[in-house]
Amino acid sequence: MQDLTEHRTPISLPILAVMDNAHPCSYLPERTAQMPLIVPERLVSPDEFDIMLAQGMRRSGRYAYYTACNGCQACEAVRIDVSKFVWSDSWRRILNRGDRLLQLEIGTPEYSEEKLRLFNLHRGLRDLSHGDGDYGPLEYEGFLVTTCCHSTLELRYYLEDALVALSVIDLGTLSISAVYTYFDPAQSKLSLGSYSVLKQIQMAQNAGLRWVYLGLYVEENSHLNYKARFKPQERYIQSHWVEFA
Repeated sequence: MQDLTEHRTPISLPILAVMDNAHPCSYLPERTAQMPLIVPERLVSPDEFDIMLAQGMRRSGRYAYYTACNGCQACEAVRIDVSKFVWSDSWRRILNRGDRLLQLEIGTPEYSEEKLRLFNLHRGLRDLSHGDGDYGPLEYEGFLVTTCCHSTLELRYYLEDALVALSVIDLGTLSISAVYTYFDPAQSKLSLGSYSVLKQIQMAQNAGLRWVYLGLYVEENSHLNYKARFKPQERYIQSHWVEFA
């Protein structure tokens, strides 16, 4: 851990510690990533969280982070201005089908064996584990239950009483930020990943929010480049938001 005075961060927050170690990139093979992990001293307020998101930061567990990789800018934060989002016929079909077949529960993040089984199934069948094996209860809680945000929720999707998808989201004053979504790969016909993004856009519109942040876009990563389909969108490139219409 480094002292804050030795490290520059995009936003001024009361910070307990910063960890900044190079590590193998999770998104592109044979690359080294530099993503400083910031440990806030207290829960981040909704207004502060909006500022963090607007400066390209993300949240994972109790950490906030941003990309600072040497010689690589492949990761681009993505956000949707929900007032401009175009509801195409295909998007409406996915939304209407999901609304017809699925039941949505919204609550605070909690651990359960059912969630852990589905999370590990999703990681395994979609080749997201990178050879690291399954998560255990403590790893799951550290990633998807613990938070540094004032307001974090999980969206639980059920098909005939069986949990088939779950999304963890953070709430700012003007924003919804998608932290992570996992789902049953056997239910691919329901387009569960896209459906959950559409539900978050719908939730933001209904609540009068402006932004839905979709995490990082990486063109060469098939698990992240699907986000390009949600347009118009903005991507954080060289410290500026650039619109892709």
